[in-house]
Amino acid sequence: MSHDPRPLIVHVMNRFDTGGLENGVVNLINHMPADAYRHAVLALTEVTDFRQRVERKDVEFIALNKPPGQGLWQFPKLFRIFRRLRPAVVHSRNLSALEVQLPAWAAGVPVRIHGEHGRDVGDLDGSNKTYQRVRRFYRPFVHHYVALSRDLQVYLTDAIHVPADRITQTYNGVDALRFHPAADGPDRIEGCPFDPGRHWIVGTVGRMAEVKDQTLLARAFIEMLRAVPELRDRARLVMVGEGPLRERASALLAGAGMADLAWLPGERSDVPAILRGLHAFVLPSLAEGISNTILEAMACGLPVLATDVGGNADLIEAGSTGVLVPAAQVAPMAQALQDWATAADAVKAMGCRGRERIERRFSMAAMVRNYQGIYDRQLQQRQPLALAS
Repeated sequence: MSHDPRPLIVHVMNRFDTGGLENGVVNLINHMPADAYRHAVLALTEVTDFRQRVERKDVEFIALNKPPGQGLWQFPKLFRIFRRLRPAVVHSRNLSALEVQLPAWAAGVPVRIHGEHGRDVGDLDGSNKTYQRVRRFYRPFVHHYVALSRDLQVYLTDAIHVPADRITQTYNGVDALRFHPAADGPDRIEGCPFDPGRHWIVGTVGRMAEVKDQTLLARAFIEMLRAVPELRDRARLVMVGEGPLRERASALLAGAGMADLAWLPGERSDVPAILRGLHAFVLPSLAEGISNTILEAMACGLPVLATDVGGNADLIEAGSTGVLVPAAQVAPMAQALQDWATAADAVKAMGCRGRERIERRFSMAAMVRNYQGIYDRQLQQRQPLALAS
């Protein structure tokens, strides 16, 4: 590997496990031309079996098993890793990985990039002053920023005071071949007790954590059926994912006497097949960057009902490909579900327009081209001979 002329990119994140950010890294590695760059994945905590989704065999995975909190004591280890790997680019993602920029600078890494992908429950609106100070502290060590939504781009310029010419706003892409609509309407989902031929199935897929707020969807589903009891015969809810909110959502549904109307199987690896078994997709998050699951649902021809947070409005054309509702409010989401459950043709047309939007604006090829362009330009500016060698 030491004689391989391809520049090495080290992708750094807190944990390499199931998630939208991590899925984006997998897609980038798998779809970038193999002769352009080598890749390594560095997780500050853990690398899980999610690594098996990386198809290339020349990718090194490194896990530091760091406990929570700032890891100043990890800096010597990170310094040694960067000196050993000698990457051309270190690309950290989100606040939890930003600290690697200092040892990357000390190790002489030519290009240091940081990506902002979204927010968590501790900073839903970007107003957390401590987080702002941390980002401003590390700003001198970062050459260039990638913002995955217009909202995050504005945050970097206004709150972190990053010059506009040091930020690229770009969107995730989706594999429109892997994620595609069902040929003849929704397919039966393996293991699911519901029949898409008899039931109207609405669902969500994702990590069941506080910031994703899946309990909002459970409450909205309950509220819809209480308002329109006749929908109990055909409305069904699917919630795929693992995390602390799974038990809470199950308890809410059971308490309402609707446990038999919902299916919560935990984490599944067959996400495309899950999506092709739904009539509509919901993302009830409290905060988002650019959601991979929204893109995947649109690619599968599904209308998307989402909360109006982060980059969701960048993806969904409200009224055309989906509906946006306020976060953390049950009534608007319940009303939207009720409207959709009784307007099958209009909802299906939304899904078709969503698929068309994916093909126009959010292709995997466009995402890879944008990222590779960022890496190329930064290397040409800071290490002119790197790409010519």
